[in-house]
Amino acid sequence: MEDWRPFLDGLEEGVIFLDEKRYVMAINRAASRMINQDYESVVGRLCPTLFEGVRCAQACTAQRGCSLVPSQAQMSRTLDLTLKQPERTPIVLRMWSVLLAGKEKSARYAIILKDRTRESLLEEETRERLRLGGMVGRSAVMRQLYQSIMQAALSPATVLIQGESGTGKELIARALHDNSPRNRGPYIRVHCAAFPENLLENELFGHVKGAFTGAATDRPGRFEAAHGGTIFLDEIGEISPQSQVKLLRVLQEKEVDRLGENQPRKVDIRIIAATNRDLAAMVSHGMFREDLYYRLNVLTIHVPPLRDRDGDIPLLARALLGEMALRYGRKEINLSEEALALLEGFVWPGNVRELANVLENALVRASGDRLLPEHFPATMAARITANVSANPGSQATKLEKVVRYYRQPPDLSEREMIINILRETGWNKVWAAKKLGMSRTTLWQRIRRYAIDQEG
Repeated sequence: MEDWRPFLDGLEEGVIFLDEKRYVMAINRAASRMINQDYESVVGRLCPTLFEGVRCAQACTAQRGCSLVPSQAQMSRTLDLTLKQPERTPIVLRMWSVLLAGKEKSARYAIILKDRTRESLLEEETRERLRLGGMVGRSAVMRQLYQSIMQAALSPATVLIQGESGTGKELIARALHDNSPRNRGPYIRVHCAAFPENLLENELFGHVKGAFTGAATDRPGRFEAAHGGTIFLDEIGEISPQSQVKLLRVLQEKEVDRLGENQPRKVDIRIIAATNRDLAAMVSHGMFREDLYYRLNVLTIHVPPLRDRDGDIPLLARALLGEMALRYGRKEINLSEEALALLEGFVWPGNVRELANVLENALVRASGDRLLPEHFPATMAARITANVSANPGSQATKLEKVVRYYRQPPDLSEREMIINILRETGWNKVWAAKKLGMSRTTLWQRIRRYAIDQEG
């Protein structure tokens, strides 16, 4: 055991070795720190005495055996617990066991400890943000966004949400509704770009029986369905001039006309609109009604792109991976330091939506519980190294882990990246395509475009 101590003490996880009677045989430095007890005072003691007062120790004592050690018919189990000690901040631990030798009552095993105190605090912050639509982020721009949402939520005024695609505009709309006095009323979402012009009007305003061929019954529209609550008009910049006129009347008069009916119907609604287009520029080019623009733009919320959310990517990535792991029935998925540096160094044109797609793709490709840089598209590293070359200094220092991991020059081109991956895979194009994060067809196209052969 002593020969392994340098290795064990270098681990971030805590390790406690137990004999068949649950007495401690050895403990590494990380575990000593987590339970706040030194090596000499721990070795030879019963494991449950190290965790007195917590559920793990109580169950262990009651059944006279480690509650974490599964039987052959059971899958491995984990347990989260909080250690509270005098004059010390409580520490949140995740525990699981590893069988070392023997079986059943003669087994020897190790208890693994992971310090989740910081993660727990971040998760608590995330839970607090659930009332803000499930948004995650602690950067200065996100804190300002939360403040803007809470201020706008209490107002009855129309809100225009502006931001790039993939930034989470719908989450903000939902947060505005959930924190408003209308939160007990309906919340109706309409994706304006998803409907042709004639169908959009029918969706919004409804129709009466006989209004057109196939209108066999009266049908209320989305505005009426939102009565007493909130209607969210996503991609408002895509509606036609005719629909703009009718929407203006709803904003001005708070009433709608069903198709085929001349009798207006009063509606009590709050309108929230969102767009990734520059409506002011569209107004100046005659593509959007000026009076409608000013009716919509009473309160404006600007959603920051991911590139401006300094420090949010680790929290976002872990939150997204946690959701995906649950969806896929996987254990906890972690990011290596190099993988996290890769994500932080990449400029995300598709914002949070693109980050989520890349993480999900990596999760599918990874067989273990740890994501490495090779699980992500190789073109990401190529773009990062090119960025380091173009922007030396602090940015290069921040991304040096990525560059060092790939051991490739900062001016790496896509052609060189593909050649390197092909060489790594023995020119197996199926496996190379997977490592590059592209289809085999796309890889063949790149090979032809760059005139790549096995000589490189």
